Amino acid sequence: MSQSFTLADSLSLGDLHTYLQRAGRVDDGAIRLVAGSGILAVYTAILYPRGILDDTPTVLGLRTFALDGDDEFDVVSPMRSLVDRVVRAREALPLDLAALADPDAGVDGDLDDAPETPVTLTRPPEVSTVTWAGISPPRGGWRPIGETDAATLEAAARAGIAEVAEAIPTGTGEQLVQRVRSEIWSRGITELEYVPAGAAFAAHSLGFLATDDPIRLFETGPWTRLSSRRGHVLVKRKDWSLKS
Repeated sequence: MSQSFTLADSLSLGDLHTYLQRAGRVDDGAIRLVAGSGILAVYTAILYPRGILDDTPTVLGLRTFALDGDDEFDVVSPMRSLVDRVVRAREALPLDLAALADPDAGVDGDLDDAPETPVTLTRPPEVSTVTWAGISPPRGGWRPIGETDAATLEAAARAGIAEVAEAIPTGTGEQLVQRVRSEIWSRGITELEYVPAGAAFAAHSLGFLATDDPIRLFETGPWTRLSSRRGHVLVKRKDWSLKS
């Protein structure tokens, strides 16, 4: 198995850096990297239960990147290790390509102008103690169930963020913090059946929302997917919330 992978172009490098930075502000523990068929899928955890009595929904972020090559692997790695590799790869680029790989232009960059200059990264070390990574969203079988807009999700995310900040005073213990967050982010969004507010928080935190980009909704089994041009949010619903 190859210990490296090659992104199709330098703009993807900046895009990946931006995505990891945004995800790391929420949870910088681990990422899941799945490569196959010329695509690298990068999963990040935004919300997930921390114990058997924790009702927090599993909410994952997903960005995909074109690979130059036919690498195949499915690994869980420390996020910071991959970030370090991305930073080093950017520093090694020629100045003109480094400007295109600027993380500030990442998700918001014009992908149509990406230069075809592959960038190779060594794979970060693997870890095996990440519970959320054992929950695999399906790759197929998704059926469309409608769409929403960025404004609806943005409003739900900002309302939840404000409520969390108000409900959790400084110095609150981690157990209480987790319980408050679970309660707030597990609530459904009024306009969207079976979509918890945590999905809006994920889309907002990861920069997946844009006013001119509708958010398409898909469903398969206990999973719901919110998809925009900028990325995907995957939500695993509790059994009791499934449609009859």
